[in-house]
Amino acid sequence: MKKFLLLLLAAFLSGGAFAQQRFVKRLKRGDRLTVVTYGTSLTDSPRGWPALLKDSIDALYPGTVEVVNSARAAMWSTWGVQHLDERVLAKRPDLVLIEFAINDAYLPYKTSTEVCRINLEYMIDRIREACPACEVVLQVMNMPYTEMERPQLERYCDVYRKVARKRRLKLIDHSTYWRAIHAAGEEEFRKWVPDGLHPGEKAWRTYVVPYIIRELGIE
Repeated sequence: MKKFLLLLLAAFLSGGAFAQQRFVKRLKRGDRLTVVTYGTSLTDSPRGWPALLKDSIDALYPGTVEVVNSARAAMWSTWGVQHLDERVLAKRPDLVLIEFAINDAYLPYKTSTEVCRINLEYMIDRIREACPACEVVLQVMNMPYTEMERPQLERYCDVYRKVARKRRLKLIDHSTYWRAIHAAGEEEFRKWVPDGLHPGEKAWRTYVVPYIIRELGIE
């Protein structure tokens, strides 16, 4: 019985890891795959990190991945729920990267952490229902230099961390390196984030995309 329980625990703990590796295994096999990026202005940019992510994957596995940027600036998770069908599910994705915490925390949108969680879990459930083989990855992005309009941002980021643990999903937590840059002071922070909120191309190339590639295990 003890041996059985240990095997069961090992299977439970490895289940999430297996799902995280599925995309990479298919990539290395040469399958044609679709990646959908879904979120806020931190993702919505014609030559932002999603486009650079495609360039990086193409350099390793040419012509294997289509990256569809379905994010939209100034939107939050309620918009994400409302537009999930046409902007995500209709693309038949193999991998979806989701981030809405930064705007769920935006005071004028009046979105509680509970609504943030409900919306996030709804999106996860709908993706899994419509595309059972799709891997869902959650992201915690950079913080703004000042948080006057997002004073509880960390609580919303924690929603993503907790849901990732609960659902055994991969979490790419960019705050792990942005905290150090933020702590270095405003002058240093704005070298990478000129307007105090949106990273520039230098930051995408130096930090954001390499970190995603590493966390997904594509290298």
